[in-house]
Amino acid sequence: MGLSVETFAIAGPCLITPLRHEDVRGWFRESYNASEFANAIGRDVNFVQDNESLSLAKGTLRGLHFQAPPFAQGKLVRVMKGKILDVIVDIRADSPTFGEHIAVALDDASGAQLWVPEGFAHGFVTRRANTHIAYKCTAPYARNSEGTIRWDDPALGIHWKIKTPILSDKDTAAPLLADIVSPFTYKTRT
Repeated sequence: MGLSVETFAIAGPCLITPLRHEDVRGWFRESYNASEFANAIGRDVNFVQDNESLSLAKGTLRGLHFQAPPFAQGKLVRVMKGKILDVIVDIRADSPTFGEHIAVALDDASGAQLWVPEGFAHGFVTRRANTHIAYKCTAPYARNSEGTIRWDDPALGIHWKIKTPILSDKDTAAPLLADIVSPFTYKTRT
């Protein structure tokens, strides 16, 4: 497969870019390989669900979402078509980086994928119309375990580069990080 891995100041997440092979016909990329992914993040994971979303309008914001244990989800996020600003927030209660975030641009051309470990809230805003996202999850969706944090919480300091996003009712009514009790604890190996 071949891939490049970029780590961040916050322990756990990483940006994974699979190698793309091009010739006169176009290109080929192995988007996922369990063994190489495990080597890249330093542990085995078991993906049990694949999700996709299509956002019709530029400026659609989804997030910040998480699922509490025992249905906590690790996610491997990639853009099939379009472009997003992908944002994750460390919500592990005793983490030295609690409340800090990572923001990365993902698009269909680069093929880069963001690994979002359990213990992080996840969201994105579309930068193009008709943006199609796909992500692998380590736990199934469980409505009773879902949580949301307000996308524009001033304590998080996220610069989404948009003033009036298109939001769901759930995301509009989400609480601030200070108003939730995090169900996650910090682990040195995430």
